[in-house]
Amino acid sequence: MPTMQEWEVLVVEDELDGQEVVEGILEVFGVACDHVTTAEEGLSRLNDYDYTVVVCDLHLPNMDGIDFIEVVRDNPALQDIPCIAVTAYHTTEVKQQALDAGFDAYLPKPLDDTSFVRELERIVNRG
Repeated sequence: MPTMQEWEVLVVEDELDGQEVVEGILEVFGVACDHVTTAEEGLSRLNDYDYTVVVCDLHLPNMDGIDFIEVVRDNPALQDIPCIAVTAYHTTEVKQQALDAGFDAYLPKPLDDTSFVRELERIVNRG
């Protein structure tokens, strides 16, 4: 299992504030990350690079986070990558929809630093 400092995280988030929050938390733990602003860019990056985990906002322009995870889970080369859904539009229905679609975890915004990192560790180390 890779240590956190060996992780490469892809952040799929269209809002600058959301990107900065996730990247700031990861930076404190020495975790490297890339970010993109659309699901389409995220899929392209996943096809070109081997990330440890993906953090994806559910509300994205054009293709949303649910469509994104469905494409990821339908692709044999990508289907096992751990993915966490994040959203500011939290409801129990949205959470269930995200988990049913294939996300490994779901966290509402604003993110709690400790819960976020623990959830990342849990899904990265589950295998």
